[in-house]
Amino acid sequence: MAIVVNMPRLSDTMEEGTVAAWLKNVGDRIEEGDILAEIETDKATMEFESFNEGTLLHIGVAEGDTAPVDVLLAIIGEEGEDISGLLNGSAAPVEVKEESAAQTEAVSENAPVASSEATEIPEGVEVITMPRLSDTMEEGTVAAWLKKVGDTVEEGDILAEIETDKATMEFESFYSGTLLYIGIQEGESSPVDEVLAVIGPVGTDVDAVLKGSASGAAASAPSEEKKTEKPAETKTEAPAATVSATDGQRIFASPLAKKIAKEKGVNIADIKGSGDHGRVVKKDVENYQPVAQATTSVAASQEASTSSAVAASPIINLPVGQEGTEEVKNSQMRKVIAKRLSESKFTAPHYYLNIEVDMSNAIASRKRINDLPETKVSFNDLVVKACAMALKKHPQVNTTWGDTAMIYNQHVHIGVAVAVPDGLMVPVLKFADQMSLTQIGASVKDLAGKARNKKLTPAEMEGSTFTVSNLGMFGITDFTSIINQPNSAILSVGAIVEKPVVRNGEIVVGNTMKVTLACDHRTVDGATGAQFLLTLRSYLENPVTMLA
Repeated sequence: MAIVVNMPRLSDTMEEGTVAAWLKNVGDRIEEGDILAEIETDKATMEFESFNEGTLLHIGVAEGDTAPVDVLLAIIGEEGEDISGLLNGSAAPVEVKEESAAQTEAVSENAPVASSEATEIPEGVEVITMPRLSDTMEEGTVAAWLKKVGDTVEEGDILAEIETDKATMEFESFYSGTLLYIGIQEGESSPVDEVLAVIGPVGTDVDAVLKGSASGAAASAPSEEKKTEKPAETKTEAPAATVSATDGQRIFASPLAKKIAKEKGVNIADIKGSGDHGRVVKKDVENYQPVAQATTSVAASQEASTSSAVAASPIINLPVGQEGTEEVKNSQMRKVIAKRLSESKFTAPHYYLNIEVDMSNAIASRKRINDLPETKVSFNDLVVKACAMALKKHPQVNTTWGDTAMIYNQHVHIGVAVAVPDGLMVPVLKFADQMSLTQIGASVKDLAGKARNKKLTPAEMEGSTFTVSNLGMFGITDFTSIINQPNSAILSVGAIVEKPVVRNGEIVVGNTMKVTLACDHRTVDGATGAQFLLTLRSYLENPVTMLA
C-alpha cells in the first residue's frame, strides 16, 4: 500500500522547508534508511532519510521549491500502484463540490455534467482549480503557462508556474487529455479554487462544462469575460510577468532565470533556452553573451529629439537611464531572522552601553600565543573568553526573563554570530567558561565552517545564554546589535584602531577597540551592565589574568 511522505518538521521552529536536492528519482527503489532529499530549514540544510521501503512513485515538491510542514513531499509504494486517489486527496482540490447535493435537487439538468466530472476521471472532463500550494495561500498568480490550449497533456506534465505568498512553484497535471480552456491568464491573480483550466477530450463543449462546474457568483461575471477570451487566445496581452519575444511568440523561462536576467539587465527574449520546449533556465542566462545592439536605437531616438528642438536652444545633456525594481523571494532563514529580531526589539526594552578598551597588551599576548606551534588564536577568541569569565562574576547578565520569574543560568553558553550568504547564524559554544583559548579558537572555526556550509545541527544552535557579534574584521569601529532572545544581553565588537592616546600624561600611539553592550532592561540594570563592561575591559587589557 502506498505511503504518503509529508514535509518533515526538522527543527522546533521550522514552519516550512525548501527541497535543496532530490537524491532519488521517480521510479527508484527506496530502502529504509536511504537519503531521499536534502531539505533546507530555517536553520540548516539537512539530509532526510526514508523510514519506508518501496518505489518512489511521486515527488510533490520539486527541487528549489518551498512547502509548509506536513504538505505532500513524496509517495512511496509498489511499482505500478495507482496513487491517483492519494494525489486527489492530498494535493490541490480539483473541483468545487460542496454545493453538489443542493444543486442535484435544484438544477436537475446540470447534475449529470457535475457527476460525470467526478466519476469519469480517466476519460472524462476535468475542471482544475487554483490550488492551495501553502497553508497561508489565499490567492495565486500564474507566472507562466507551460502548455497552451490545444496541447496534449500527460499526467505529471507541468501545466504552469504559480506564484504563491511564499514561492513560485511548478504545478503539475494529475490528468491526461487535451488542454481545452485556460481560465487565468499569465500575470493574473485569482483566489484559491477559482477555475484554472479544463482538461478533457477534443470537441468537448467547454461552456457547458464551466456552467455545470461553477457555482453562484464564482462563475457569473468572470465566466462571461473568460468565455470571450477563449477562442481569441492569440490576443492575450502579456502583463509585466509575461515574457515575450519581439515576434510575438511567448518565451518560457523559469522564475530563477527571470530573476538572474533582471539582475544582469538582459532581455530574456534574446536568450535561447536549453530546457524542455525551449524553456530558458538558469545556466542559459549565466552563459549568455549579450551583443551590443541597443546603442543604435538610443542614438537614433536622441537624434530625432534634437532635430525637433529649436536650433538656437542650448543643448543640455540630461541623464538617460531606465528605472527598475526587483523582487527577491525571502529565504527561510531571512523570514526567521525577521521574525525573531522583530520579536526581540519590540518586546525587550533595549538600552546600550559602550566602552573603549586599550588592546596593546592583547595584541602582544596574542602574538606570543600564536608563536607556539600549531596554535592560532584570534582577537574574537580573546573577547569570547573574557565574556565567559565576566559572566561568572556578574550572573545577572547571564539571565533569561520569564513572565513569573527571572531565570539565572548557572552555565555559560556563548553564541557567536556568523555571517552566511542568506543572513546570520549563531552557533553556540557550550560551557565556554571552562574552555581554554585554543579550545575556543578551534571550536569557533569548526562551527563557523559548518554554518557557512549549512551543516549545523539544531543542537549546535540552541541554548545560548549570551551572544557576541563581531564586525571588526570589516573595519566597523562601533555598532549596536539586537538581543538574541532569550538572552539578556549581546556584545557588539568593533575594529582595533591605531590612534593617538594619552598615557602617563603623554600623547602616544595606541590601539583601542570599542565594544557596545545591548541589555534587556527587564533583567539587567544600567549599573549591572556597566560593572560587567569594566570587568570585561580588565580581562582584555590584561590577558594574562584570563590564563590564571
